[in-house]
Amino acid sequence: MVAFRGPKVWLWRWRRNPLRRRSDRLESWVVLIAWALTLFGGVTAGLLAAESVESGLARQRAEWRPVGAVLTEDAPEPSAASGSGTDQVWAKVRWTAPDGSTRRGQARVDPASLMGARVTVWTDAEGLLVTKPASESQARLRATLVGGLAGVFVAAVPFVGGRLVRGRMERRRMDRWDEEWALIGPLWARKIW
Repeated sequence: MVAFRGPKVWLWRWRRNPLRRRSDRLESWVVLIAWALTLFGGVTAGLLAAESVESGLARQRAEWRPVGAVLTEDAPEPSAASGSGTDQVWAKVRWTAPDGSTRRGQARVDPASLMGARVTVWTDAEGLLVTKPASESQARLRATLVGGLAGVFVAAVPFVGGRLVRGRMERRRMDRWDEEWALIGPLWARKIW
């Protein structure tokens, strides 16, 4: 059985009413707490996640450095499947780390570059290859997206939890009404006949 829902009245759960039951008061608190946690939890989590992503990407921009490297092999031609001649390809390179040691690895380079050609690679503080760090606008976009998704997912937990608790309370209330009607219904029917 589904409860009858009449016209919407603003803040009806908080108004004084002699017919308001204990379960109505409890439901009003469940709704208030669920909405408060949904709103504040989602916003807070979103802002914290966005700040964390943006500061991490800013730290990468500050620590990662471009380094000159040399191709140790000819770069392959771009494959016909890529469809564009401007795509970069992987090739083996050699560079000098901050501690003076020679390092080797693979990096994205222009296609058909010849062995010995100078290319620019990005390294971290230890001299390991990394990707080019995100620009400020890219970092802002990534932070916004991650913050938005984190906020939505965190806000979904109390929202769904509140809906489940409210649904359980409503089912329990409907079951009680059914039990009471099973007791009172036959007595009421006798008086009519």
